[in-house]
Amino acid sequence: MQCSWKSMVLLALASIAIQYTAIRTFSTKPLSLLCSVGLAPTSQAVNCSLKDLTRLGQETLEGSDRGCDEVLSHTPSPPSFSLPSYNANKRTHILILATTRSGSSFVGQLFNQHPEVFYLFEPLYHVQLALLPRLAQSRNLAERRVMLGAARDLLRSLYHCHLSSLESYIRPRPANHSTDKLFRRGASRSLCTPPVCETPLGREEQSLVLADEGECVRRCGPLNVSLAIDACRAKRHAAIKTVRIPQISDLRALIEDPRLNLKVIQLVRDPRGILASRIETFRDTYRLWRLWRATGRRPHNLDLGQINTVCEDFLRSVSTGLARPAWLRGRYMLLRYEDLARFPLQKARELYSFLGLVLDHSVEDWIINNTRGSSDLTSRQKFTTVRDSAANAENWRVKLSFDMVVYTQTACQPLLELLGYKTVFHPRELRNLSHSLVEDRTFLPFL
Repeated sequence: MQCSWKSMVLLALASIAIQYTAIRTFSTKPLSLLCSVGLAPTSQAVNCSLKDLTRLGQETLEGSDRGCDEVLSHTPSPPSFSLPSYNANKRTHILILATTRSGSSFVGQLFNQHPEVFYLFEPLYHVQLALLPRLAQSRNLAERRVMLGAARDLLRSLYHCHLSSLESYIRPRPANHSTDKLFRRGASRSLCTPPVCETPLGREEQSLVLADEGECVRRCGPLNVSLAIDACRAKRHAAIKTVRIPQISDLRALIEDPRLNLKVIQLVRDPRGILASRIETFRDTYRLWRLWRATGRRPHNLDLGQINTVCEDFLRSVSTGLARPAWLRGRYMLLRYEDLARFPLQKARELYSFLGLVLDHSVEDWIINNTRGSSDLTSRQKFTTVRDSAANAENWRVKLSFDMVVYTQTACQPLLELLGYKTVFHPRELRNLSHSLVEDRTFLPFL
């Protein structure tokens, strides 16, 4: 077959064009692919530069799960969804990071009482129950981190008011977006008032519902998740409290997400106080500790890890926060429970100042009414937030034996020193409540 020189030239140009197209398609597809698998909706462009991808590769080698706006998380991606129509960057998202019996319910109420804050109480409870029911009793590092990927994905969804994501973890699964199984729904003001609570309530009835979690469920009926989504979107800010994230570093991916504007309040408490409160509250789990206190002899099979884990997590997390890494700038504040208990109004103002919010008078009124309760009420209702907060801060000193205190402060010595909790060396020193074991220290937010 003979071809003219013109035909040869045309064939050569066509071949070059085909190769160029193939090369360009091959080189651009991976980038667009990487940038399209994230949480951003497909209708919105996600820009990933070569610098981003280079950083992503470096962080992957270092075992990080961050990069390129979270598009390559090692955990399974949640179902795709569209972000709310409002500008989420104008919202402040608050996370109270704590451990059980450290005063987190009280801190949560400082935001639950604000009329412009949508508050959720321990939504990660459902993730734990669905994925790892025995997590609370496990000290195995791998087991304790099984749910972190799912927890981060759910938190991101909840802050964007995609509460339907929570339905996947509630057992039994909600039918028609309705459930009566949401963990402690009554602890959230937003879920017990209109438009979520459809039952018309007078002022006195509404006060009763808000004061009694059980009354909320009885009066309001099953939770309509769709109405809860509307309530969330109607609020200017959102706050969540959790005791199911071990350390602040576990939240780095969310903190660095520019769409979230997430700020973390890390609540800490003297581990001796945490132990005393857990012994009173979780009587079965801490049965051997109670036996030690009653007999003065430490059982040979006592699970010492129950307090060791608390101190190890606190130490790692607080050390990270106080080291002030760049990714925490403007996003982290350390709060000692004892400081809040002694100076509730002052500390509440400091919290709101850090978050850039206005302290509403309803929050101030709640603080005044709920920090002057009697000790009798506190002993009868283990989950109440009504208490004499100043007296409660160090009442562990009359609830633990001296031997138990010595063991705890020896195991947790680095943490006590870091947070400014004093060591006691004699039973008389322990019982002398006129002398505080909390050093006067100021922990400024990282701005």
